[in-house]
Amino acid sequence: MSADGCSDPSVVKWEKDKLMMMAACADGRRRVYEIGDKGESWTEALGTLSRVWGNKQKRHEKGVVSGFTTATIEERKVMLVTLPVFSKLQNGKLDIKRGRLHLWLTDNTHIVDIGPVSGEGDDEDEVTASSLLYKSGNNNEDELIALYEKKLIQPYEKKSPKPSENKKEGTGEASLGMVSVRLTEHLKRVKEVLKSWKKVDKRVSQLCSSLLAQKGTSPENVCHAVKLTNGLVGFLSGNFSENTWKDEYLGVNATVHNKERAEKADNGVKFTGRGAGAEWPVGKQGENQLYHFANYNFTLVATVSIDGVPTQEGPIPLMGVRAGSEGGTKLMELSYDKENKWHLVCGDETRSEELSSTLGTNKKDHVVILVRNGT
Repeated sequence: MSADGCSDPSVVKWEKDKLMMMAACADGRRRVYEIGDKGESWTEALGTLSRVWGNKQKRHEKGVVSGFTTATIEERKVMLVTLPVFSKLQNGKLDIKRGRLHLWLTDNTHIVDIGPVSGEGDDEDEVTASSLLYKSGNNNEDELIALYEKKLIQPYEKKSPKPSENKKEGTGEASLGMVSVRLTEHLKRVKEVLKSWKKVDKRVSQLCSSLLAQKGTSPENVCHAVKLTNGLVGFLSGNFSENTWKDEYLGVNATVHNKERAEKADNGVKFTGRGAGAEWPVGKQGENQLYHFANYNFTLVATVSIDGVPTQEGPIPLMGVRAGSEGGTKLMELSYDKENKWHLVCGDETRSEELSSTLGTNKKDHVVILVRNGT
């Protein structure tokens, strides 16, 4: 892996014929690679876990060797990872000296931060490596244990004026010690998250049948051939309060702007008036980018309904995609006008002539945004 400037790999077996490796790389990201049982080279898993986690704020340093293991919990194959999470200073910047070790859960699609593992005094500069041990069992007899290595600094001590006390002078040098933590509460949280994912999977799977039934089409053959949850990372539905539209998979939540003009609707949110809307800030997550794959490929599907035709001049934005941590680059924007026509802008180009369909009011439309290779 030297070609990518990566080191300190952790390797696990995933599925029956695949190995996955996580390594700390010189670009400041944790890269994840995969290889099949007959493969000759490792391939970066850009569509899932690679580059999700940061390596270290001090980019020239390697950072913590991650704990990385697999387990089957609540009848679901998952990966458990221990990596640091940095706290924020009052100015909004990350405190590179305050990175506590956290447990992360993923099924190679969804990712959730379960919580801190190391103690408050064990910052990232002291923790040097970690590993995870999982023991399966029935009736809640399974166990999860985290082991992490930390630096132990022997403080300097003044020599005693009385030789008879024979006190040893501290060297100020670092030695290494091992800490073991039983993660009982963390394991409970893992199971709660997995049960939640299972419920959402069931809800999403039923969408196919309900949508086809509305169109008078038999859903039996079509819905059995398509599994809607495959590759589904996030799902925004009716979990909305204040200015937060929560991801049902417990990933990245959307932020609602002008919340006074937004209200909870059936399996969604209703926006009224110009300026009301929601932003799914998948690129503003800081050091750990749960949706890093969105820099390359993603599909965004939305069910929308327009109550009435606008009377004002000019197109009204409906959906769009912006790139960059602050959303400064407009990749695409879909809008509509008072003549029921769609307007599509891709970068600096207008492609409205490519849209043959027109907008219908008081009915549901399904809008799909597809981005490949960042465009």
